[in-house]
Amino acid sequence: MALSKRRRVLPGFGLSVGYTLAFLGLIVLLPLAALAWKASGIGVAGLLHLLAAPRTQAALKLSFGGALAASLINALFGLLVAWVLVRYRFPGRRLLDALVDLPFALPTAVAGIALTALYAPNGWLGHAFDAFGVRIAYTQLGVGIAMVFVGFPFVVRTLQPVLESMDRDVEEAAESLGARRSQTFTRVILPVLVPALLTGFALALARAVGEYGSVIFIAGNMPMRTEIAPLLIVQKLEQFDYAGAAALGVVMLGFSFVMLVALSLLQRWSRRWAEALP
Repeated sequence: MALSKRRRVLPGFGLSVGYTLAFLGLIVLLPLAALAWKASGIGVAGLLHLLAAPRTQAALKLSFGGALAASLINALFGLLVAWVLVRYRFPGRRLLDALVDLPFALPTAVAGIALTALYAPNGWLGHAFDAFGVRIAYTQLGVGIAMVFVGFPFVVRTLQPVLESMDRDVEEAAESLGARRSQTFTRVILPVLVPALLTGFALALARAVGEYGSVIFIAGNMPMRTEIAPLLIVQKLEQFDYAGAAALGVVMLGFSFVMLVALSLLQRWSRRWAEALP
């Protein structure tokens, strides 16, 4: 006897959506609403005064500018690493693949201490660079390296499944029709990878913007030079300026939301562009 209605593994639509909205509301929306409510205590004038402060502008510029530069670097080299791990077989590949996840498992404070010890003027690499007049630790360059470190796995792990699922017959067909390697990559492979590449870029960007533990040690935290926005929030909390800390958090949240929406629109455009290609 046929069933009158299709069995579902999960509960019905109404119950599933209800649980989903309740969970997102408690975990995401409620804390953000509380942050906005706390920030409202500073008032519009206080918020404008906070944003106009040179120290705040310098910290926001370093946080977002450094995160953007680090994410671009991760997008380039993350694509290269993902390609090597998927397309080639060589001794130590599994070990290299496991090392990609190390920034995920390593506590951020430990990562910051390790990077500082490595790139400090008396460190292994820092001493070598210092001999050429290049200082890494306690500079904006050191902040960028820390942001690259924490965001790198997001790009690799986002691209790997897409590369593994790509049909090699399409590439071979393009080559058999006389396409050069550069044409095969730009016209056949890259359009498929762009949406995943943008997703990894967005994840790396979001992680780098809010990164704290691995950055403060190597940054040196010099006001107007190597001070990041999350550190300003912590300092305001230590001064019991909860409204100011919340206001700065709302500003970072707003900037991050706008950037993620822009990247989402770019992803949608890239998918349409890929589908429109012959």
